[in-house]
Amino acid sequence: MLRRCRRRRVLPLLSQCSILRLHGTFSEPHDPPRQPAHDGICWTGENPAAPDETASRDAASYAAKVSLHLKHGKLARAEVARGLYLDAVMLDGHVKAGRVDRARELFDGMSVKNVVAWTCMLSGYCRAGRVDEARQLFDVMPDRNVVSWTAMMQGYASNGMLREAREMFDRMPERNVVAWTVMVKAYADSGQILEAWELFDRMPNRNTYSWNAMISGFLSAGKVDEAVQLFEAMPHRNVVSWTIMVTGLAKNGSACRAREFFDRMPSKDTAAWNAMITAYANDGQLNEAQRLFDSMLAKDLVTWTTIIEAYSKSKRKDEALNIFLLMRRSAVSPNICTLISILVILESTMEVKQIHGLIVRLGLLSKTDLGNALLTMYSRSGDLLSAWLAFNRLEVKDSITWTSIMQAFANHGCAYHALQGFAQMLRHGYTPSSTTFTAILSACNHVGLVEKGRKMFKSIYNVYGIEPTIEHYSCLVDLLGRAGHVREAKELVDSMQQGMRDEAILGTLLGACMMHNEVEVAREVGEDLVRFEPSDPERYTLLANVFASHGLWDETANVWKIIRGSKMKKSPGFSKIEANMRNHVFYSRDQEHPQCAEIYEMLNDTVVPQMKGSSCVGFWEPTDSSV
Repeated sequence: MLRRCRRRRVLPLLSQCSILRLHGTFSEPHDPPRQPAHDGICWTGENPAAPDETASRDAASYAAKVSLHLKHGKLARAEVARGLYLDAVMLDGHVKAGRVDRARELFDGMSVKNVVAWTCMLSGYCRAGRVDEARQLFDVMPDRNVVSWTAMMQGYASNGMLREAREMFDRMPERNVVAWTVMVKAYADSGQILEAWELFDRMPNRNTYSWNAMISGFLSAGKVDEAVQLFEAMPHRNVVSWTIMVTGLAKNGSACRAREFFDRMPSKDTAAWNAMITAYANDGQLNEAQRLFDSMLAKDLVTWTTIIEAYSKSKRKDEALNIFLLMRRSAVSPNICTLISILVILESTMEVKQIHGLIVRLGLLSKTDLGNALLTMYSRSGDLLSAWLAFNRLEVKDSITWTSIMQAFANHGCAYHALQGFAQMLRHGYTPSSTTFTAILSACNHVGLVEKGRKMFKSIYNVYGIEPTIEHYSCLVDLLGRAGHVREAKELVDSMQQGMRDEAILGTLLGACMMHNEVEVAREVGEDLVRFEPSDPERYTLLANVFASHGLWDETANVWKIIRGSKMKKSPGFSKIEANMRNHVFYSRDQEHPQCAEIYEMLNDTVVPQMKGSSCVGFWEPTDSSV
């Protein structure tokens, strides 16, 4: 009776628990979604595709062993076997959850420790980056097998200790295909492609993972031809192999070549489709990317986000929004990257509020990156109050959050609020970045805080060790120039590195010269400026105006002679309005707009008569030739 009760209690428990496995798949880019055990190593080496079968056999073996002990009345042995198995399962669970210290407590309390338990604990330390503790455990292991050696070697490799990994590899009493592949991949991932190739060439046996690791290494190193040759020599290819080629060629800028491999694929997984769409998007071939997107039957989150992000980066707002609306009708929900890609192309406060509402419904409002994007876009759309509320509602702020609110205050002329934000940022322990100082100098520039701007500029390098950028110089030059310190601004520009000085900062300085009648400085700056942009009439026009304002008519005439002689064309002025959620751009003497005739008719027949002094106001009538 006692035996029957114990058997009922033990056997169902064994059947419900999954056996502790050291099986999985070697980690490759775009592997099918599986949960690899112990850093993704395929511990069985030769049969990585059948871990479940192995686990089932091991579980059945355990159940049979406990059943045998119970049948012969050996209760103590049955309890020990059962305890070892369950302890091993618990140990593996703690390690995978990252609770290494709790796993060590359990490990130390185990009355019986087999090589699996030792290796599990060893791998846990390695995954947590505690390689020294892993090595101490490895050194006192009573028994080691190839799995233990490989776990220690990969621990070194994954923590950037490649020399120690190689030493461990060379000391191994025996090496299986997994150990060789781990070392090859470690060299390839660190960019030491020659060492990776030397090992790969020496491998006594190779599996698909070995070939994939080497091919991926060649592609990461930019050695496209070598990767193609190795791929063509590969005896057996799987979908991962093909996807590695498509992705690698795409990342190396070979979109056409990537398409050739994509078209040759016997079966295409989602990762390959996404890689090809990304390749076209990065190459600026958005029409091709759209065609592939439309042809794709099963689109995942990466697919939707990739095409939306591509249109967003190209400032094609309408296409990005249309795809986003299609995504909302699908079963795929947007993530943070998708929403940020949409946010950054919005222009009106109402549009930002709509996405804000969606973020709330999706429960993503606490995400710092999204909060930062909301803050920035509210500010850009002119709604400083909403930007401030978005800032206040963020539970977790980072240095970007503080910089964004400072930039918002600066853009709206609230310089003192921006400076208070900078002080609060430092008080909360955040380190300012280069962008932070751009925001602060911009704030000082908006309200003419010259002395504060000087001090901030000096502190960029002297206090925080950051090299000043062109943006920092531009802000200070503009600040000094507006305040009348033109010669100081000229000295600051002259102190810049030659490669950093550009036409924009010289144009800013020339404008300050004109504002404060600094003719001699303007002459020097103008000569430097025309060397940068000899074909830009605006720079010459500005210089001619400086000379004319001081009665230097000969110099003025010479400048205009240069403009006429070079046949320069001034860029036409334009205006932009939004109607029915679409932007309409109108250039001076525009004939390109599809409703051009109706617009001019309405202006001349309706708007002009209503304007004060309509008798002397008229509009240019469209003709067949554009000017």
